[in-house]
Amino acid sequence: MSPAQKKSAVVIFPGRGTYGKEELGYLARHHSDKAAFIYGVDQWRESQGRETISSLDSAKTYSAAKHASSINASAIIYTCALADFVDINRDQFEISAVCGNSLGWYLTLTASGALNPVNAIRLVDTMGALMEEKGVGGQIIYPFVDEDWRASRINEKAIGDAVHAGRTAGNAFLSIRLGGMAVLAGDDAGLAAMEKSLPKAEGRYPFRLARHAAFHTPLLNHVSSAAFDRLGSEMFTAPDIPMIDGRGAIWTHNTTDADELHQYTLGSQITETYDFSKSIEVAIKEFAPDVLILAGPGATLGVAIAQELIHHRWLGLTSKADFAARQKADPFLLAMGREDQRRVVV
Repeated sequence: MSPAQKKSAVVIFPGRGTYGKEELGYLARHHSDKAAFIYGVDQWRESQGRETISSLDSAKTYSAAKHASSINASAIIYTCALADFVDINRDQFEISAVCGNSLGWYLTLTASGALNPVNAIRLVDTMGALMEEKGVGGQIIYPFVDEDWRASRINEKAIGDAVHAGRTAGNAFLSIRLGGMAVLAGDDAGLAAMEKSLPKAEGRYPFRLARHAAFHTPLLNHVSSAAFDRLGSEMFTAPDIPMIDGRGAIWTHNTTDADELHQYTLGSQITETYDFSKSIEVAIKEFAPDVLILAGPGATLGVAIAQELIHHRWLGLTSKADFAARQKADPFLLAMGREDQRRVVV
C-alpha cells in the first residue's frame, strides 16, 4: 500500500486495571512470536527478585491479589501493550502520534522512542514497586455524563460538591479526567466524605477502585521524590513519534528537551491531575487521524474515548447510540483487545 493510501492513526495506550480475568494468557495468545522481547522483560524482573511476566501470564487462574497488584500489573500491561504496538500493520497504518492514560504515559514514552526498551521496563517496574511500597490513599470513579454518554450538569455539580466535602473532611482531588468519567482521589477521610456526598448513579457509582492509590495528586509527592532519586534524566531522549501528554501538550523530536521530559514524567505527571480527556481532544483536533487504535490488553478505555468523541461531536457523534452505529458501519476506534477489531489492525 502506498503512503497516500495508508490510514493515519493515533495510538492510545491503556492504564492500570486493563489486565483482568479475561486477559489472562494474552501474551501466549497473541505474542508467542516475541520471545526475545518478553525474555528481556523477564530478565529484568528476575534481576529485581520479582515474578516473571511469562509466569504471571501463563498462570492457570487469575488472582486479583497477584495480577492486579501495582508491582505486577504495570509490567504485565506494559509488555502486552508494547507487543501490540509492534503488531500494528505499518503497511496499512501511518502512526501520527501516541498518547495514553496514566500508566499509558510510560508506554507512550516507549512507543515513541523517548525511552529504549531497557530504560522503559526499568521505569515501569520501578514506579510499580514504588507505588506498592509507598502508595497512599485511593480512587473512586463517578460519571460526568448520563447513561447516553451526554454531559450531565447534575453529575458535574455532584462531583464538585463531593470534592468540596472531601476537602472539608480530609484530602480530595480530581485525579484523572477520563472521558465521561471523573476519577477522584484522596485519603481515607476524603474518600469516605466523597462517597457519602455523591448520589447513587446507574446502580454502581460511586465505585471505589481496588488496589489503586491516590495517583496524580499531591498525596504522592513523596513517590515523586523517590522516583527522582532512582531514575535519572539520562534515560530520556527526544521521541521519534509525537507524544501527547496528560495535559494535552505535544512533544516532538525537534521540540523535546530530555531534562524537561524527565521533570514532567517524574514530577507533575505523578502529582497533578492527568487529563486523558484533553489528550484525546488534542489527538483528534491536532492530528485529525483516520482512526484511533487502542492497544490492549482489554478494551475498557474505549468507553472513555467514545465519550470524549461525543463530547466534541467528532464525526457528528452526539450519543452512545451514534457511536455504536458508527462502530458497526465504519469503526473509527479500533481496540486491539477485541478480536474483531484486532484483525483489522494487525
